[in-house]
Amino acid sequence: MLNSLSGRFLFLTVIFVMLAEVLIFVPSVARFREDYLLARLERAQIASLALLADDMLSAELEAELLDNAGVYNVVLRRDTIRQLVLSSPIPAEIDQSFDLRDATALDLIRDAMMRLLSNEPSIIRVIGAPSLDAGQLIEVTMDTADLRVAMLDYGMRVLLLSAVISIITAGMLFLAVRRLIVTPMKGVISHMMLYAEAPEDARRIITPRARVHELLEAETALQAMETQLTQALRQKERLAQLGGAVARVSHDLRNILTSAQLFTDRIEMSEDPTVKRMAPKLVNSIARAVSLCENTLAFGRAEEPAPALTLFNLAELANEVMEAERLAIGDADVSLSEDIPASLMVRGDPEQIYRSLSNLVRNARQAIVATGQPGEISVSARSEDDAWLIEVADTGPGLPPKAREHLFQPFQGGVRKGGSGLGLAIVSELIRGHGGNLTLKNTDNTGTCFEIRLPMGNMS
Repeated sequence: MLNSLSGRFLFLTVIFVMLAEVLIFVPSVARFREDYLLARLERAQIASLALLADDMLSAELEAELLDNAGVYNVVLRRDTIRQLVLSSPIPAEIDQSFDLRDATALDLIRDAMMRLLSNEPSIIRVIGAPSLDAGQLIEVTMDTADLRVAMLDYGMRVLLLSAVISIITAGMLFLAVRRLIVTPMKGVISHMMLYAEAPEDARRIITPRARVHELLEAETALQAMETQLTQALRQKERLAQLGGAVARVSHDLRNILTSAQLFTDRIEMSEDPTVKRMAPKLVNSIARAVSLCENTLAFGRAEEPAPALTLFNLAELANEVMEAERLAIGDADVSLSEDIPASLMVRGDPEQIYRSLSNLVRNARQAIVATGQPGEISVSARSEDDAWLIEVADTGPGLPPKAREHLFQPFQGGVRKGGSGLGLAIVSELIRGHGGNLTLKNTDNTGTCFEIRLPMGNMS
């Protein structure tokens, strides 16, 4: 019950209403005590007036008057004369005196709470102003036992009434909340569950109908989200179908081009000058086509596995990358350099970091070779307080503005003619898997620099 919104609302309503009633209870009990004492003063005044009217009252009648008034004695001050009008034996000494003529609200509340919490009866003196200006002062002596009993009885009736009011109020609010809030919310939840069963079905998108403004806003936002999700799922399904088709075409095309590569090897051996002149272009075109097919197939497979993090020597790994690139450079005038501390240990997946560096260095090498000018490629690294920074810089021609706009998007960030645009997208995905990021630090006509940032995280 308390785990539900309506149940908690019911419980809190009862608590708050009872708290409000308690705040009302304290001054009301103080007022009851004041009225009780004033009533005793009025009765005492009436009894004293009867005695003043007839000085010959018997002792039995005087005792009866005092008993009816609920006091032990009565003192009146009339014409500046203080007179003990009615008296009887007092069973104990007077414990306290209370003057109701100038008592403040806080005084009345304090005295009432002290009397309510005190179990021991006592004798008190009560002073007040006579009714109808029948003198300057009236004073009575009385026992507090009956006063406390009357206050407890009054308090119990007030608390009982408060409990009844709280239950009725809470019940009405409980029903109102269920009707206006909980039921519509359950309807939204049921609709979300229904939509989750078949999110591609546009008929299951919610139609906002709530009358409560906040719920209507929630339903409207949910409708927009479901609409976007349904459209995204449809687009994803179409892209998946297209990707499957492209993968099949690329697979078959790669086989065909691989066979064509075998024939080009024989063509290169021809003595015909025209064939010799055209054969290298044909070989390069076929090689680029095979590379595009292989990259497309690789990218279309399942996502990259999570990196197997381990500590490895970055300088040694970078050296392996550079040695592989030196073989690919051949006769081109491209120099390679490394600036990595020999003892720098990095936490990551060595295989994925190798692929990332290899892609960046290969792109830099291809960009420099395409210009026909000499160039240099450098790989440097350093550690900061919370991350390792790896930079791959070159002295190539820089990236054109169009390439920068879609640099890390697959099939769109290609710079080299015939390139697939997958290299940087793959590197970015691999680095993100490490919790890091790949950024283009700078690029202009003097060269390009990419930065890999790998967070250190927990080194234990």
